[in-house]
Amino acid sequence: MPGNTPSSYLEIFALLMLGIVGLPVPDETLLASTGYLVWLGRLHPVGAFLAALAGSWCGITVSYVIGRTLGLGFVHRFGKYVHLTDERLALVHVWFDRSGSWALFLGYYIPGVRHFTAIVAGTSKVKLRHFVAYAWSGGLLWVTIFMSLGYWLGDDAKRIIESALEYPLYAALAVLVIGVGYFLWHRRST
Repeated sequence: MPGNTPSSYLEIFALLMLGIVGLPVPDETLLASTGYLVWLGRLHPVGAFLAALAGSWCGITVSYVIGRTLGLGFVHRFGKYVHLTDERLALVHVWFDRSGSWALFLGYYIPGVRHFTAIVAGTSKVKLRHFVAYAWSGGLLWVTIFMSLGYWLGDDAKRIIESALEYPLYAALAVLVIGVGYFLWHRRST
């Protein structure tokens, strides 16, 4: 477990950034663990939150820049290293075409999709300020929710985090159900 040192915050930043770019990092578990470490007093809440937020924003922006500058050719060539298949990319394209900007906002809540939405946004030539408005606000809410869960659950967070690591499919499905529920609720209210 990291302690309250500058390297702890750098580790949170780096792991989240790399996880969102596409490396296999359990991002939600990392955020909940960070919240738990704040609850224990091992990390400062502001430093931990800012490190997590910066990591998520930088990671999603790197994915956008990859899509915007290097295009689909790069993604097809190197996507296999981050489990990006043509089928997954096609599904995200369909979802992005239907949902547009909301796909950037909600993509954080679907493990394995968050970095693809940014790549698709980049290849679709979405304007940077439009991308930032939706992707970064989604990241802000995502970081806040998962760090808060780790903090509010306190000692129970350790048991839940261990269960999430043991049963990642159930954890991913729970996040997906919450995200879809929010999307449907928001769509109905507008």
